[in-house]
Amino acid sequence: MISAFVPLPEGRFQTTRSKEIGVGSTGPVIVLAGGGTGGHISPGLAIAERIRAMDSTARTIFACSARAIDASMLREAGAEFFPIRAEPFSASPRGFCHFLLGLIRARAEANALIRKNRPTWVVSLGGFVTPPVAAAARRAGVPILLVNLDAKPGRANRLVARCATRTVSAVAVTKIPHFASAITGMPIRRIAIAPASTELCRAELGLDPAVRVLLITGASQGAQSLNELAVHLARSSGHRFREWQVLHLCGGNPLGGIARYERAWRESGVRAAVIPFMHRIGLAWGSAEIALSRAGASSVAEAQANQVPTIFAPYPYHEDLHQRENARPLVETGAALMELDLIDPHKNMSGLGARVLELMDSAERRYAMRKALQSMPPADSAEQIADFVLRNRPFRNPIPAT
Repeated sequence: MISAFVPLPEGRFQTTRSKEIGVGSTGPVIVLAGGGTGGHISPGLAIAERIRAMDSTARTIFACSARAIDASMLREAGAEFFPIRAEPFSASPRGFCHFLLGLIRARAEANALIRKNRPTWVVSLGGFVTPPVAAAARRAGVPILLVNLDAKPGRANRLVARCATRTVSAVAVTKIPHFASAITGMPIRRIAIAPASTELCRAELGLDPAVRVLLITGASQGAQSLNELAVHLARSSGHRFREWQVLHLCGGNPLGGIARYERAWRESGVRAAVIPFMHRIGLAWGSAEIALSRAGASSVAEAQANQVPTIFAPYPYHEDLHQRENARPLVETGAALMELDLIDPHKNMSGLGARVLELMDSAERRYAMRKALQSMPPADSAEQIADFVLRNRPFRNPIPAT
């Protein structure tokens, strides 16, 4: 019933092609560039879904990273993909050498991909694989649509923006005036939307349909600090979970293994399902009464789209904590809560842990947050993006681009 993420070896993956996509397709070819995390792959898959729905002759190819999570998600979706063996930038001597070697490989691979497939558009979604793909597209005269996914564009997106034909952003970019020509909302996969009622989603996951669910998720790669907080919540406050059960998405390689978290919940008397990763993430959101989540742009958009009151814990290892900007619009309207992740689980108990327990105890607060979520406009922009690259139709602009 549950699609779990099984880690694959790092390195080069063979190109995979969906059975529905013919090699000799005569329709438009769209290259979707991005990868390294599910936050780049999921929006690309959402756009690819809508492209195929609008034009059955279209062919979509993912230029992704060589990381295991990319291959796992794209294979599960039956997508055609071509890994670009780029490496993220690093200032350390060893890391910088890896970066330079990766750049040489990536340039050659990106050039070969563009030359062989002659795409109609390249849609750039972020991550360290995108600059070489965008550069190859520019040399070949292929137009580039940059879809920025974060409130603070990363280094790769700032580079790609210099050569992009058009730049749009899923969220407002307040710190860089005129970075994007339109604010579109986040592309969201259909699989990320709850497919049925709360009770049916819980039953599909083997949970009690009648018992409220706390969802804990660190997104595609898991979040070790949230996992450790979960252990402390279980051991210190297990009695507070008498009317709750937990769906804990802990990531593919958690510290001490999945069994450690299962044991912590079990020994505390808390009903819990611990799962590394879910491709069918809509089931998880659909089962949840509340959530504790990272504040990546995709996670924020999925919580909004599924109207789940969520406590966001921005990724704590960015110097500027820029994930805060993704969640800020929901927090300011009362639709979500946000607390800094202090990494140490004992310190987190007074912030994140306290917010979780408070929200569990307050039906009124949960109701108010859901009402605020229901009043917000839909976040999904995948159809607009597909319409643009297939038909050159203008973007609807729900909020001004600044």
